[in-house]
Amino acid sequence: MSGGPAVVVVGIGDDGWAGLTAAAQAVLREAAVIAGGRRHLALLPDLAARQVPLPSPLLPRLDELVAEHPGLCLLASGDPMLHGIGATLVRRLGREAVRVLPAVSSVALACARLGWAEHEADVVSVVSRPVEAVLPAVQPGARLLVLSRDGGTPAALAGLLAGHGWGACEITVLEHLGGPAERITGPYPASAPDPGPFADLCVVAVACAPHPEGPVLPRVPGLPDAAFDNDGQLSRREVRALALAALAPGPGQFLWDVGAGSGSVGIEWMRTDPRCRAVAVEARADRAERIAGNAARLGVPGLRVVCGAAPEALAALAAPDAVFVGGGLTAGGVLDACWKALPPGGRLVAHAVTVESEAVLLQWQRDVGGHLVRLAVSYHAPLGGFTTWRPALPITQWQVTKT
Repeated sequence: MSGGPAVVVVGIGDDGWAGLTAAAQAVLREAAVIAGGRRHLALLPDLAARQVPLPSPLLPRLDELVAEHPGLCLLASGDPMLHGIGATLVRRLGREAVRVLPAVSSVALACARLGWAEHEADVVSVVSRPVEAVLPAVQPGARLLVLSRDGGTPAALAGLLAGHGWGACEITVLEHLGGPAERITGPYPASAPDPGPFADLCVVAVACAPHPEGPVLPRVPGLPDAAFDNDGQLSRREVRALALAALAPGPGQFLWDVGAGSGSVGIEWMRTDPRCRAVAVEARADRAERIAGNAARLGVPGLRVVCGAAPEALAALAAPDAVFVGGGLTAGGVLDACWKALPPGGRLVAHAVTVESEAVLLQWQRDVGGHLVRLAVSYHAPLGGFTTWRPALPITQWQVTKT
């Protein structure tokens, strides 16, 4: 394999050698070293290659494994580019250094067994994430395929759904897809007794109920204020939705939520797309703890929480694509640090409630541009035997894109 790619990744299904393409079989026959999990290596016939079990944990030693074995052939489950090691290798080594020979993915096999159109199903992996990561995708009428961590995932997922008012969702567990031990259990309601145990190698299909028992929390910004545990330090629903619209979350983009309070802006940013990332920076420890709880309960357990005061707490953070400043505008250096960290094209949105913080925004708008918007929202409330409007404190919002 001299002059070829640094790594060849061969996807293999539960049907083993017989399910591989002729090209994949040829690569494995010619390989000098084959690395893989013990389950994958056991599926191979007697080959000339030296077999190397993958280290655990793999990622910290992946670069070393590749460097020590030029022309390495690496076995992976199904399609290595679907939440697999193939995509990780391409990110690390570059496209030209990696050749991928995929097998049929577990997603394709599950859709074939269920009669689902593959493009209409949302795929969520909880292999290395808490099961709560499924929640943003749980919407009326949605179809989900959940890639499991182990055989306990179906029960954990059912309990989560039932606990959030989605007990009528129908669950189907598909084990060892494509192999001789294939088994399909269900559909059964999430609220039903667990019919397990299940094999570690399983996919969980969820047909979401059209009418949940509890409130629907959509992926679009503007969740009800009551969705967030808070002590009053919360961007109200209407104002928050306008802030998220100006921040314009995009797939894979990174947000700083500075002075995060209850974490609502960072949480809603991450709910818009499973690839969005955010860090919530909050000076008070009790609020930082509350943010972590809100993030897990609302389906974005990957939200990073930094307990510290800005601007000092911002120094070690990766550069953001967007910044929201919900508090602390009058603290020296906060907007300076945020502005310097933003790359060209980055967006910044800041909210002011006091005259002093509004003056800070006015000066920044004069210096670097952007738009100032005054947001005034009133809510209906009783007045004796009648109804009136109670105005909330007006918010001055600064929206700017760095050029």
